[in-house]
Amino acid sequence: MELEKLKYFTVLAEELNFSRSADLLDIDQPYLSKHIRRLEKDLGFELFDRERRPLQLTPGGKVFFEDASEIIRQVERAKRRAYRASLGEVGKLTIALNSSITNSVLPNVLQAFRSHRPDVELVLCELAPNEQIQQLLDYRIDIGFDFLPNDNHPDLESITILSESLVIALPESHPLVAKSQIPLKALANEPFVLPSPKVVHFYQQIINFCEQVFGHELKVVQQATWMLTVLSLVAGGVGVSLLLKNAQNIQRQGVVYRPIEGKNLKIGIVALWRRDDKSNVLNEFLEVVRDISRRWESKKGRGEFANSG
Repeated sequence: MELEKLKYFTVLAEELNFSRSADLLDIDQPYLSKHIRRLEKDLGFELFDRERRPLQLTPGGKVFFEDASEIIRQVERAKRRAYRASLGEVGKLTIALNSSITNSVLPNVLQAFRSHRPDVELVLCELAPNEQIQQLLDYRIDIGFDFLPNDNHPDLESITILSESLVIALPESHPLVAKSQIPLKALANEPFVLPSPKVVHFYQQIINFCEQVFGHELKVVQQATWMLTVLSLVAGGVGVSLLLKNAQNIQRQGVVYRPIEGKNLKIGIVALWRRDDKSNVLNEFLEVVRDISRRWESKKGRGEFANSG
């Protein structure tokens, strides 16, 4: 059934006058009459009682008018929503997070984007870094925040949004807490608590970096996936850890953070999305991410983020 016929019918049902309805629709009266007859033929019953004056709806016509009016309203709503979606004003975005982004720019990004596009639904999910790429390729998420990948995937785009150095996490009773800065070599014989490189791939870089400085193999006594677990183990005296600088935003009782004296390692954090995703909602979100990241790096450069511990 054509939407045009429904529109002709609803106008005539409201006006109950062929001549006036034709004028409102900017069509000839015979053309309107022909389309109403065709609609009645499609339905199998008459919509109007043409014997009565003024023109009246039949019982079937009254019921059909209610439903036809709702269909037209739904179509108009759909058109408005689709138009707004084409502008990036409405829609849904599924975002995968890791601890580094949640401890740094994420609150600012969410606040700015919700203020800019309040009708876009944001679905947030926590995923380990090794899960994000596969879920992007499976179309289960729209954008992920990961550490700089070892290899560029041909189906994915990325931008570096942050570059962070390492800090040392120590149990508060550790003798090295007395130092304001600690050379990495001072940890050469310490037991370490680290995430597994199989889960958080950039930790292989950290291990290689430490082993170059120490001149021997790193002593990893415990591995953990999530940062809060790592910090709990550090607080319990299981070992020391090396974490990205944003970890200092987590105030874990029993843990003290200290910067590394001398040479450090920088780890890039990127936003990842599918190369073929042309969504305006995604583009709007990426613009906010870029803007917030620039401000964040600028503040870091001015030393506006104090160290904790």
